[in-house]
Amino acid sequence: MRFSELLQAIGEPVRVTGNTAVEIRGLYYDSRAVIPGGLFFALRGTAVDGHAYLAKAARAGAVAVVVEDDTDLPDGVAAVTVRDARLAMARMAACYYGDPTADIPLIGITGTNGKTTTTYLIEAILAKGGIPAAVLGTINYRFGDTTIEASHTTPESVELQGILRQLVDLGARGVVMEVSSHSLEQRRVDGCRFDVGVFTNLTRDHLDYHHDMQSYLASKQRLFSELLVPDGAKPGRHAVVNMDDPAGSSISRASACPVISYGLDPAAAISARDVVFSTAGIRATLCTPAGDTAFCSRLLGRFNLYNILSAAGAAFALGLSLDSIRAGIEDHGTVAGRLERVENDRGITVLVDYAHTGDALENVLKTLTELATGRIITVFGCGGDRDRGKRPIMGEIAGRYSDFAIITSDNPRTEQPAAIIEEIRQGILPLGLREYRLAELAGEIAPKGFLSVESRREAIRLAAMVAVPGDIVLIAGKGHEDYQIIGTEKHHFDDREEAAAALRLAGGSL
Repeated sequence: MRFSELLQAIGEPVRVTGNTAVEIRGLYYDSRAVIPGGLFFALRGTAVDGHAYLAKAARAGAVAVVVEDDTDLPDGVAAVTVRDARLAMARMAACYYGDPTADIPLIGITGTNGKTTTTYLIEAILAKGGIPAAVLGTINYRFGDTTIEASHTTPESVELQGILRQLVDLGARGVVMEVSSHSLEQRRVDGCRFDVGVFTNLTRDHLDYHHDMQSYLASKQRLFSELLVPDGAKPGRHAVVNMDDPAGSSISRASACPVISYGLDPAAAISARDVVFSTAGIRATLCTPAGDTAFCSRLLGRFNLYNILSAAGAAFALGLSLDSIRAGIEDHGTVAGRLERVENDRGITVLVDYAHTGDALENVLKTLTELATGRIITVFGCGGDRDRGKRPIMGEIAGRYSDFAIITSDNPRTEQPAAIIEEIRQGILPLGLREYRLAELAGEIAPKGFLSVESRREAIRLAAMVAVPGDIVLIAGKGHEDYQIIGTEKHHFDDREEAAAALRLAGGSL
């Protein structure tokens, strides 16, 4: 594709210089990856400015560059100066890969919690409606037998459009995608043509990046206010918004397209009645403008009912039948690392969950409290080099809802695990719970309490050791992740594998 063709995708540039008839053979924002014939985007990051690598990109064979500052352009390359290089990259990437979402339904889900489960539910409903869909999200990017490892919840625009092209060429006739706040802030998804945007909820997370909740909300709103504007190509766009969440009204007001509300308030367009929660799942009647239908789901708890309602809202927006919606809900099982069971013969319910925010942990523990017949034992930690403010919040939540909480490491990264644990501990101490020492755990834990264990492996083993039949053990924070980041290195670590090994060591057989 010629550079001149790509220029048509970005609107009105500030300035264009050089030979725009050059053939572009690849798009790059990392000068180390550039090949001859490449187009290089000089992006300004928090630590690195791509403009410092223009000469290196040219030496590697770049024939064109996109810049925000053209005061030091290398000789012999075509250049376009733009106000926002990330936006230009997103639009050019979509053009380069043939606009893969132009002619298929694209559903984007944003919010702090529930995105992954909602994407899987929508995928199942679309399948029942005869639409084979690809899914892009935190766990992986996949369609049929093709699975691509997820580098980010939402990849950079160049990779994103390439992946979308690949999955559509493989036969995907719809795409369901998690849309992170980072991707919206950094315009990674600006080249995507969304049909439906889903807002799940907004709770504290990523404040190391967004700094405050208002900025975090503003990034989420972009999906609804800027990327869902009805146009000639996709005039029937809809926003599906959780109106039970305090941020729902702000999202709804900002939406540029019609809003379909969902929630447990009967006034919502998509709601539920006759709800029964149990360890077997959820039974309820789904209420929609098209009619009502009873369903049974294997998912657990109130927060998963909200995920079901959001998926039903998206399907309704796309015009799928009630039969397809019900069948998809009932066909969907569990999602990797989302209240995923670790089977054992000891009569202990062991669950691994990705809950890594205060709200997510509270939702999971509230659900388990409603279902528990024995004690709740929670193993959790907080990631290093991330929002420190949520650490005492999560400590308080774990202490309040658990019978025994084990504070441990998550991904400590470059922080000292003991320092992270101490900040979590400060949230649990005001509850006045007994703080156990390892030597005191030889017998049964009597009063409600907590313990700190720096090694996550040892913490999981300890939970398996003290658990008795009827107890629920929740291992929270990492879910589907199969690694632990210590310092700057990734080490293989899978909570599910560790829990299975711990149960064997504690005397159970799997």
